[in-house]
Amino acid sequence: MIFAKRSKTILVLTGLLLGVACHAGVTRSHGYHPFGHLKYPADFSHFDYVNPDAPKGGSIRLYGNGTFDSLNPYILKGRSPADTPGIQMYGVTEIADSLLMGSQSHNPLGDEAGAAYGLIADWIEYPEDRRWCTFHIRDEARFHDGHPIRAEDVVFSVETLRSKGHPEYALKLADVTSVQALDEQTVKFTFSEARRDLPLLVGALPILPRHYWKEHDFEQASLTPPLSSGPYRVAAVEPGQQVVFERVEDYWAKDLPVNRGRYNFDRVEFEFYRDADVGFEAFKSGGYDLHYTYSSKRWATGFDFAAMNDGRVKRAEIPHRMPRPVQALFFNTRQAPFNDRNVRKAAGLLFDFEWSNRNLFANAYTRTVSWFPNSPYMAPLPASPEERALLKEFTGQLPEGYFSADITPPVNDGSGQIRDRMREALGLLKQSGWKTQGNTLVNQDGKPLRFTVLNYHNPGIYRILAPWFRNLERLGIEADYREVEPAAYKERLDNFDYDVVLFVLPVRDYPGPELKDYFLSDSADVPGSRNLAGIDHPVVDFLVKQALAADNENDYVLALQSLDRMLRYQHYGVLNYHIRHHRIAWWDKFARPPEPIPYGLGLDTWWVKQ
Repeated sequence: MIFAKRSKTILVLTGLLLGVACHAGVTRSHGYHPFGHLKYPADFSHFDYVNPDAPKGGSIRLYGNGTFDSLNPYILKGRSPADTPGIQMYGVTEIADSLLMGSQSHNPLGDEAGAAYGLIADWIEYPEDRRWCTFHIRDEARFHDGHPIRAEDVVFSVETLRSKGHPEYALKLADVTSVQALDEQTVKFTFSEARRDLPLLVGALPILPRHYWKEHDFEQASLTPPLSSGPYRVAAVEPGQQVVFERVEDYWAKDLPVNRGRYNFDRVEFEFYRDADVGFEAFKSGGYDLHYTYSSKRWATGFDFAAMNDGRVKRAEIPHRMPRPVQALFFNTRQAPFNDRNVRKAAGLLFDFEWSNRNLFANAYTRTVSWFPNSPYMAPLPASPEERALLKEFTGQLPEGYFSADITPPVNDGSGQIRDRMREALGLLKQSGWKTQGNTLVNQDGKPLRFTVLNYHNPGIYRILAPWFRNLERLGIEADYREVEPAAYKERLDNFDYDVVLFVLPVRDYPGPELKDYFLSDSADVPGSRNLAGIDHPVVDFLVKQALAADNENDYVLALQSLDRMLRYQHYGVLNYHIRHHRIAWWDKFARPPEPIPYGLGLDTWWVKQ
């Protein structure tokens, strides 16, 4: 007994040194990880991947694609700069602080997967089952007008985002049963179920100023910059063309360990271009400072220009360990013909990645075969005994051979000759009642098999789709492509008005509430959700809930691997391709920390050369 007491004392002292205190089954900590793996102790001074003495000053000009008509990123109405593809990845435009830093999908911690540390909150407290969590707000937390951030602002933010915000907030917050201000600086969240991701979810919410929004219409799209609290504020706006963020000199959190060495530019200017090719030409002549290249053709052939050749522009492929976003051609299963799995699978068989990689991409890409690329969540072949046990209650509902089915996209030889794939695709379509009439596939009513791919204005996309369209046409399927302006694209996307859409879904190191938005049946018909395929399947629902309820990492990984198998088996989209490094070019006026950052681009750690 004496030995047991002594061991417990040593354990408590060790916890205090790490900034984690446990009492009566409740943990109080300076940070949070779904499975308890925090790298940094409570007394850390800065993250390892930053230069804590980086000088402040200067400006950087960045690229924005498309346009915008609102500065309110929290509502469905309008299009804000945050809706513009690529802007969030820079990590320098956060204008609203959250209780925790690092849990946002667009701004993961650079060297630590899944962790978040206190920003507005100086500690978080939670029980083992995560049925609730409590945050304590720092004394010094302030909005830009000097008004203190307090528990009532947190309560207001949750209630407002859930009732008036973008529908994604209602989905995310569905499991928050209550949020209470226990006192001026303490707020408690209570959850409807035990889930390890929920403290991260509520910790990542933007905290809105109650006193400001009481006097303004939260639901109105506006180009008036709202009051906020983060390291930058909007300084200037040219509607649809430019937005300028300026560093807040008296930012309340600038000296916190989570922010030292970050947010070094005085100004961050986004220049918007409706056409990516026009934008790149502007970069070459100094129109903006850094170009993140998505196009392998441009990376291979587009950098032979004067500033590149004389060294004024630098470029690099920077490796990382980030799970890659899922880029796919999503089939809208809410309507014919893609409510039929055979049609979906047949269309996917005709996507000849190897030909495109050789002839269009200079062999730069890796085929995406999993819904969780570059992560440990890819389904193994065949399924493990543990996965079979997990889905035991669905045995009678799963097709014969499900656990051993080959769910990997076919590998072609790159010649463009895919006769075997075409025969297989035609066989699937005939099973579903399609037959050849002349050069066209028609159903029993004589209606042709046709569809349109929707995308925002991007001239380079068609050359990627054209080889797929040719293969579809050879089989008698009519496919075409429609470009629309960004505002119209967003409206049609939000209302699921498309046959097929080319889109990119972000994937985090530890996927959490976004799983509900992407895959759960409850989100299939919610306007603005990112359940683009309209997935409505009981096994998918079960596996999403299993992953979110997992109380250890092994069960979590197992549930996601099983989810990946079902998503791939159902062929909800044609998975595209990815790379495992950032391809960036920049005008040589910046310095950056010497080591690559495993889980981010880290532009918020760069600074202007002296």
